[in-house]
Amino acid sequence: MISAETARAAMESRDPRFDGWFYVAVTTTGIYCRPSCPAVMPKPQNMRLYPSAAAAQVDGFRACRRCRPDLAPGSPAWNARADLVGRAVRLIADGVVDREGVAGLAARLGYSVRQVHRQLVAEVGAGPQALARAHRVQTARLLLENTDLPVADIAFAAGFASIRQFNDTIRQLCGATPTRLRGRPAGGPGAIVLRLAYRPVLDVPAVLAYLGARALPGIEEYDGTTYRRSLALPHGAGVAALRDGAGHVACELHLDDLRDLSAAVQRCRRMLDLDADRLAIAETLPPWAATAIPGHPDPDELVVRMMLGRRSRTARARLAALVRERGKPLTTPMGSITHTFPPTPFTVGRDADREEARRRLGEIPGIGRWTIGYVLVRGFGDPDVYIPDLTARRALHRLGGGDPERWRPWRSYATVGLWLAEASGEPRLG
Repeated sequence: MISAETARAAMESRDPRFDGWFYVAVTTTGIYCRPSCPAVMPKPQNMRLYPSAAAAQVDGFRACRRCRPDLAPGSPAWNARADLVGRAVRLIADGVVDREGVAGLAARLGYSVRQVHRQLVAEVGAGPQALARAHRVQTARLLLENTDLPVADIAFAAGFASIRQFNDTIRQLCGATPTRLRGRPAGGPGAIVLRLAYRPVLDVPAVLAYLGARALPGIEEYDGTTYRRSLALPHGAGVAALRDGAGHVACELHLDDLRDLSAAVQRCRRMLDLDADRLAIAETLPPWAATAIPGHPDPDELVVRMMLGRRSRTARARLAALVRERGKPLTTPMGSITHTFPPTPFTVGRDADREEARRRLGEIPGIGRWTIGYVLVRGFGDPDVYIPDLTARRALHRLGGGDPERWRPWRSYATVGLWLAEASGEPRLG
């Protein structure tokens, strides 16, 4: 948590860069907000600070209808950290507690249920059940506002055990009945259209162009404005379409199973690095460094793609043939997107910690240090990997040098910036 003085300054300036870092609850209204909420500033004695929306909800506060704190970018602390708490928060956001329970979450993390609960309460202000409930409410609200599905279908798709539990929770945490939260669907039949928030400043078209330049036929496509790709999700397949909006990312999702909404949103956020702390990155790194790292939704897929080659025509042809022959066909193809990527014979695992992922990658024949570093950066979101290959060293010399150790804990952003500067003369991304 930041200090009360820093929080007050962020609120007075309505600075959106602090959204998701902390939440502000007002005891006289029973409402919690983002720091950038345009509402009248509360008196200091009526203000409480929380490290997560779930922590504010545990104490009985409901979300502000004006600033929508439940849709704020995720905390960059949990996004970057590779320890128990960071991994637990990311897994809960991906829906693991809803699918496997708290015991399943603890088993994935390699700790006891009691230890996981204790660590989360100490640092996030809420246990795994409370965090999962906050995500269920967010999923339900997105479905209520962006689809015309029956309320009962939404309740079970969001992970609630009963209609009564769903109604009571929505009224308690949103201050309104599910019916009052209904909106007008903006997409076509079966589409869920969302606005994904991020901290300024982010060059969304540059990130989309980076992903589009590496698009794999059958899996991805890019038309110069919109990037689309298929997603293999826990309950089925999906297709995400991402484009630049006015201060947000416009996201359209088509899902086989609505229970995968939360997981699909988290994968989209990782692909565009929407939860990064761009302020800290810019203050630490030289001006040529990247402020966003285009991620990848599936580390195992990324490993196969790197093993079969990078961006040559021959490598792309091999990968496209692999998709056609072994990929799982989509129930409803969208444009040139027809399959999800084939299952791999090995599993690095999205939920592995970064050191465990490094070890597993090192055991795969044909995987070298460069590929391990690349997968850690793009597949696992590791912010502090420096890959001193020839391209990076050449760009570093041309740009004036510097000690990479000074770039900790953001060396991945420096590495990507060096690659882009040397490859295209464009020194920034994001």
